Amino acid sequence: MTEPEFFVPARRFEVSEIAALTGARLLDESHSGIAVTRLAPASQGGEDALVFIDGRRNAASLDALRAAAVLCTEEMAGRVPAGIAVLATPRPQQAFAAVARLLFPAAMRPQPVTGETGISVHAVLASDAVLEDGVVIEAGAVVGAGAAIGRGTVVGPHAVIGKGCHVGRDCYIGANVTLQCAILGDRVIVHPGAQIGQDGFGFLPGARGLEKNPQIGRVIIQDDVEIGSNTTVDRGALSDTVIGEGTKIDNLVQVAHNVRIGRGCVIAGHCGLSGSVTLGDHVMLGGRVGIADHITVGDRAQLAASSGVMTDIPAGERWAGSPAQPMRQAFREIAALRSLAEGKRKGKKNDG
Repeated sequence: MTEPEFFVPARRFEVSEIAALTGARLLDESHSGIAVTRLAPASQGGEDALVFIDGRRNAASLDALRAAAVLCTEEMAGRVPAGIAVLATPRPQQAFAAVARLLFPAAMRPQPVTGETGISVHAVLASDAVLEDGVVIEAGAVVGAGAAIGRGTVVGPHAVIGKGCHVGRDCYIGANVTLQCAILGDRVIVHPGAQIGQDGFGFLPGARGLEKNPQIGRVIIQDDVEIGSNTTVDRGALSDTVIGEGTKIDNLVQVAHNVRIGRGCVIAGHCGLSGSVTLGDHVMLGGRVGIADHITVGDRAQLAASSGVMTDIPAGERWAGSPAQPMRQAFREIAALRSLAEGKRKGKKNDG
């Protein structure tokens, strides 16, 4: 049985075109007509493949490289085997990604699962829902009363667009996604299984135990946001939960009520943002970062994976550890503990 090919190249590129597209310098003009029809890692390559080498740590891959062309830095160019077109650039991986976007445009945005081109007869639409031209609603999807969906948006199988929700243009709402109390801008991608706009975790101790505090805010997701599979974004209690334009959120992230995320942030998998956390613009969170409630993280701050944040973080700083602290200080403490532990082990050996 032939293995399926999920992404087929849109066309072939000649090396001269790749040089022009990426701004890379082609070292040998006689290689300008070499054709590239696919992409591959340098460890696999292939005679029709474009590969890239980024940094000295991967330079060993050049020794046995097989490829049509390679994107690499100037310092690595001299190590490329003869016969392979060399495209020198200071940022090989970024150039490689630029070619990938052109070669595989279908991978840039999820496509309809069922191949629908309009409104499926198996979808359920409220009579007063407003859909612009070019909307695709796949089988089993539900669009609630008063909802509005913009031109070019795809709503996947069994997704639910709740009452009164607004979804902008050219969005993708994946299979089994639920939107409630949410307003989405344009070009928003919500991957399968994400849950947007459910109750925030609001409970108050009372005479009979925990009493629910009604969550009556919304979720506002601005343009060009991407939200990973099985991520949850709670609606606000009174004010809104807001995700700023261009922010990218990985799978399995928890965004609690009243959180405000700035523009261009990157949040890796398994992060948890407690209620009323504020992230500035261009903040970067590594995997499994946890942030306590009502914390503010300044613009361009970076948090290492597994950081536990319990205090505000100034703009532009890099923190690590649990509890999180400035990265240099965290590493100094780790080094001190390691030195102390090694000293004790040596002391025991000498005593013996």
